[in-house]
Amino acid sequence: MITLHFHVTGRVQGVWFRGWTQMTARALGLNGWVRNMPDGSVAGQAQAADDSAEGRAALERFRQELKSGPPSARVDLLDAGYIDIPERFHGFTVRY
Repeated sequence: MITLHFHVTGRVQGVWFRGWTQMTARALGLNGWVRNMPDGSVAGQAQAADDSAEGRAALERFRQELKSGPPSARVDLLDAGYIDIPERFHGFTVRY
C-alpha cells in the first residue's frame, strides 16, 4: 500500500499539532496515524483508501498542509516521502 511517511520538526508539540493532523487527514479521507517523538518532533504515516488519482491527490494535499500545520505551530522542516508497506490502516489515530 502506498503510504506517505512524514516527520515534522519545529514547534510541533504542545500546540495541537497531532489533533490538527488527525482532523486534516480525516477531512481528506485518509487513514493512518500520528505521534509525538521523544526529540520534540511529530511523525506519522498516511494512506488513501485506494491507489486512485483522487487518493494520490489527497495524499499530496495532506503533504502540503503539513508544511504549515495549525496556526499555533511553527514547522521548521517537513521530511515526507512515499513508501510501500503491506499494512493497511483503518481510520486515522493519534498514537501515544
